[in-house]
Amino acid sequence: MKILEVKNITYSANNTQILKGISLDINKGDCVSIVGSSGSGKSTLLKLCSDLIPLESGEILYKGKNYNNYDSLELRREISYCVQSAYLFGETVYDNLEFPFIVRNENVNEGRLNDLLRMFNLDKSFLKKDINSLSGGERQRISLIRNLIYTPEVLLLDEATSTLDEDNVKNVEKIINDINNNGVTVIWITHSLEQSQKTFNRRIIMKDGRVLKEEEL
Repeated sequence: MKILEVKNITYSANNTQILKGISLDINKGDCVSIVGSSGSGKSTLLKLCSDLIPLESGEILYKGKNYNNYDSLELRREISYCVQSAYLFGETVYDNLEFPFIVRNENVNEGRLNDLLRMFNLDKSFLKKDINSLSGGERQRISLIRNLIYTPEVLLLDEATSTLDEDNVKNVEKIINDINNNGVTVIWITHSLEQSQKTFNRRIIMKDGRVLKEEEL
């Protein structure tokens, strides 16, 4: 079953065409890696799929329905995008991890937070930490946790392990693989060809704003 359908989309910024007629079908349960050189349009594609920027032309369908027929907040709850440069707000880690509960008008599930912290090799003391004191790898893991507090239908990852050491890279890959095995569709941008060959069932290679090649793995 197709969960995302990208149909001949284009996007331009600053008089430069970034995407040049991209078409893709993503099936429910897929684990897809996207590779390509810097500037090939990978991140722009994910921003469009997460409804963060407007399409120039073409259309994107989620579960067979055009994005224009969804409320943006509804889409972003089901299609979760974790950006490459982890953006944290407020003062503490807790400020960031309570946010998904606040926007849903629900009480914070402390057990869920503690379980996720442990999964990502962090402990509950991190909840009180000032975000400005965190390393790049810690910020990236907190950002991932924030995206996973509520399990999405589709998880979009942009270089999700770029600042992590080898042990934490392997741990995150295992976590994402487990999530995918439980039915979450994953689309993961990576610059690592080695990483793109792990756990994924498909690889999309982009170049100059187009899909150069699609491979079954």
